[in-house]
Order: sequence, then structure tokens, then C-alpha cells
Amino acid sequence: MQSVSRKQFDAKSICQVLISARLISADQARDALRREHQIREALLGKNAGKTGVDKKKALMGISFIDVLIKLALKRLDQPEKVVDEDQIYKTLADAWKIPYKKIDPLKLELNLVTGTISRSFALKHLLLPLKMEEGKLVVATPDPFNHEAIADVEQVAKLRVKPIVSSKSDIRKLINEFFGFHHSISAAEDLFAKKGVDLGNLERYVNLSATDGPPATDQHIVNAVNHLFSYSFDQKASDIHIEPKREICLVRMRIDGALHTVYKLPKKLHNAVVSRIKSLSGLDMAEKRRPQDGRIKMGKEDTEVEIRVSTIPVAFGEKVVMRVMDPDILFQDLEMLGFSRTDFEKYKGLITMPFGIVLVTGPTGSGKSTTLYSSLRMLSSPEVNITTIEDPIEMIHEEFNQIGVQPAINVTFGSVLKNILRQDPDIIMVGEIRDLETAQAAVQAALTGHLVLSTLHTNDAVSTIFRLLDLGVPPYLVHSSLTGVVAQRLVRKICPNCIESFQMTAGELADLGLSVRGEGPFTLKHGKGCIKCRNTGYKGRTGIYEIMPYSEGLKQLTSGDADLASLRRKAEDEGLTVLREGGIRKMLQGQTTYQEVLRVTWDQM
Repeated sequence: MQSVSRKQFDAKSICQVLISARLISADQARDALRREHQIREALLGKNAGKTGVDKKKALMGISFIDVLIKLALKRLDQPEKVVDEDQIYKTLADAWKIPYKKIDPLKLELNLVTGTISRSFALKHLLLPLKMEEGKLVVATPDPFNHEAIADVEQVAKLRVKPIVSSKSDIRKLINEFFGFHHSISAAEDLFAKKGVDLGNLERYVNLSATDGPPATDQHIVNAVNHLFSYSFDQKASDIHIEPKREICLVRMRIDGALHTVYKLPKKLHNAVVSRIKSLSGLDMAEKRRPQDGRIKMGKEDTEVEIRVSTIPVAFGEKVVMRVMDPDILFQDLEMLGFSRTDFEKYKGLITMPFGIVLVTGPTGSGKSTTLYSSLRMLSSPEVNITTIEDPIEMIHEEFNQIGVQPAINVTFGSVLKNILRQDPDIIMVGEIRDLETAQAAVQAALTGHLVLSTLHTNDAVSTIFRLLDLGVPPYLVHSSLTGVVAQRLVRKICPNCIESFQMTAGELADLGLSVRGEGPFTLKHGKGCIKCRNTGYKGRTGIYEIMPYSEGLKQLTSGDADLASLRRKAEDEGLTVLREGGIRKMLQGQTTYQEVLRVTWDQM
């Protein structure tokens, strides 16, 4: 790196690299060079009123790469795309023969990032310590030729520095986030150390202070908790776990179904963080022995996000799990959830019936709530009265009449169902059928001319019928009320940015338990891992479904002594596509991998 001339970072050299890589044309480069000063002035924005030395210094902080990003040039190799910041820096890094990295914030160590250099130095020179590798400190920077600043880091850290290239906006964003979060945590630690607060029972301290209003220093904890929420939105996390351990407070987030460790906070701050969350969700901060449930409504850009909060005492304190109920996830276009064309028509037929029970089944986290809410949104209109009974209400929607279960005052699924029949509903959604009382009330609602949508915890569609019978619902009532059953799972989708093909034979797939028609070889796909998917090979999730209308043939079998196997055979004869077959179809279409199909359908071996 030392032999690379500083001139390789000037405008003309950058243009030459991008032209050689066929990202931009020579004409685009000439136009960018011609308009460079004009764009710099525009980017200066609010500082444009500066003159002399100040203005010159401000303009120097705007690089030619910033100018190219502002111009949003169309890529020469892919005209439908623009030349973005990541692509520019990656192309330059390849030309400079310096590694490029899209930084995954989930893999950064807070103490390493913030404990090596100061925030002001990091922002001034845009340097971000990432990790230790073979005795060297890996530092990300958009300008790997800033040798003087890199030498200063080596002197301070007393380590050799290995620079890698990352985008300017990513580095600036992460510096602000990590140093800001670290400042809040450090300030809170200092506060509690100086005040001599009983750290084992911080809720008592918060309550005692409440009479005089929250101390100004509580703002550090407020900022830290706000950062956790903001961070979870950025990462599209579905759950946030705050777990007390013996020495630390562990913060983990579930992204695309997998848990990732995000932060390891000082244990002394655990109670303060939990207290802040309890305060936001309206829970009793002094109660630490019993589980509690609450909710928080937060703004996310132009939408409101519901956060469901659950606390429970564990060995080293209170564990908090927050489910992020994002309306962009819960309320989707039904056709975009992953149904095949045939299954979508079957499901649409079930939920547009004037009456009857439609059950959506699957384990926790299989997307049942998304399916139900998306179905209700499709069915909602000014001519229809939709009433839901939930425990708790997962996402408030003004077009529905939503009722929250409160067992303490005998407001249960079963008791409320009986009452809302006098509310003239057309469609009723019951959060879950858990017991005979709820099942009987749902049957009664269906028999009196209402469409009832609900969930049940079973492994597949066929076993749902036996589950209703096990609850104590007589077979004749199941026959007359049940319209159909949907079983579902979520599989991770292959990252479109690093997707690649490979081949497997039918025999190789059969050895894994995946039965495919034909000999093959079959062209399958997987993600090799890239900067966009954190090297997992997956990005986003989609559903696989079993749609089983409860036909006359199935009713006749249920009346006798039919077993699960014969009922399943009958359903398959009538066109049921089981979960594993649905997964195999998505695998052959290149949407997911065979590993994902095996993972979510292990019970159908």
C-alpha cells in the first residue's frame, strides 16, 4: 500500500479505474469532471455561505466519489442500475489491490471500535477499527492513502494497522452509532458508580427519583435504549432479546429467523435498561418476581411500529424479549407471501366463503399472524364488520374491531366469542384455539353464519382435524363448521446478490430425503455469501404452504376410525401439496436451498 501514489485518489485516476472496469463511459467521466465544482458547491449545502479558508476546508471534505454518487450515473454494464457508493469503493479497492469490506455491524465489538481511538479522531479521518487479525488491527477507511492518520493509530494502539476499504457513508454512520451508544453506556456507568446506587436493585433508585422528575443523567439510558430500537429497525430484526448473565448483559436480535449477538453490556446497566423498557411499556418496575407483558408504540419513518414486550425472571435477573410487529411485515399483499398460483386460488376460495372456520397452523414463528392479518386486510371493506380477539393484540389496525384477552377478569377467547356474536360481526379472527371452550364458541359462530379465522398449533394440515377432536369437539360439529386448514412454514430466500447454480442428481436428493421426479441432474441454487447478506447466502423469507379444503371425502373418513396416514393419503389424492413438496418446488425454482427445505420440514421425513 505504501508504494501506491496518493494521486490514485484524485478525480482523473478514479475515472480511469471506473472506465476500465466498464462501470461508466468516457463521456460520463468527462461530464462528471466538468461538473465537479458545481456538484461540490451543491453538496456543501448549508455551509455554502462560508467564505475564504472555511469554505475551502469544507469543499476539501467533499470527495470526487461524493460527486459521482450525487450524479447517480447509469452503469455501463447494467444500464437499469446506477453506480452506487459500494460499487465505486469496491472497484477502486480492487484496482488498488486493497481488500474491500461491506461492514456488518452485528460482527463488530463495541469495546474494540470505541476503545482504540477517540470519536473526534475517527470522524475527522473516517477510520473505524474493526477487529484483530493475525496480531494486526484491521481498520476500515474510505481513504487508505491517509498514511499519517494510519500511523497515528499505530502509535496509539501500539499495533500494526491493516487498512481495508469501506464506503464513506457506512463508516460515518457506524462511528456515530457505536461511539454514541458507547458514550451513553459509559456515562450511565459513571453516574451509578458516583452516586453509589444499589446496582442490584436499580428499580428502587428509579422509583425514589421519580418524585423529583427523572434526573438529567437518566438521558444516557434513554439514548441507549432508543439506539437498540433504531438498530433493530435498521437490521429488520423480528425480536430483541436482553438477557442477564453472571458478568454481562447480552443483547441479541433475531434476523431472518436466526439470533445474532449484537452487544455485550456491563451487567450493572442491565436493571437500568430493563427499567426503561418497563417504563415505556407501562409495566410495574418494582415487580421483578413475576412475568409481565406490555407493548410500546414507536415511530419508524412514516409508519408506527408496535413492540410487544415480555419480561420473565431467570437465574441472573429479568430477561426481556421484545417482538417487533412491523406493519410492513404483518400487512402484506397475500399474493406476495409465497403461495403458488394453485394454492393461492384454494386459499382465496376458503377465506371468501360466507361462513365456516379456516384454521392456520404451524409452530411459533412460522408466519401465521402475517397470513391472518394480510387476509383480514384483503377482506376488509366498509361493508364488512371484522372483529378480532387476540392475546395480546399484535398490531392495531383501525379497520378492525380488536379485543385483547384479559384472563384476570374472565375476558377469555371463549367468553368474548359468545359476546361478540351480539356485535353483528361478518368475520371473526380468534388469535388461537387453545381449549374446548374456545373451540366450541368458534364452531357456534361458524354455524350461525360467520367466517371464523384462527390458529392452532399442529405440525401439518391433516393432524389439525385430530387436534380438534382431541380438544373434545364432536365429529359432527367439525364436519359442519370446518371449511379448510392451512399449514405453513417460513424458509429463508437465497440472496439475489450472490446467487449461483450447482447440480445434483435425483439420487443425491433422495439420499437427503427429498423426492424429485426425473433422473436429473437438477440445477439448484444457493448463495455463496456476500456483503449484502452478511455472508449467510440468505436474504429475506418466504412461506411454504399446505392448503387443505375439508372435503366430503375427508369428512366421511373422519366419521369412522380412520388414522392419520389414511386421511393424509386421501387429502393428497384430492390434490394436497404437503409442506415438503412445496419446499422442493421452491428449491427447484431457485428461491431457496435444499438445506432450508430439510430444516423446516424435518417432521415430514
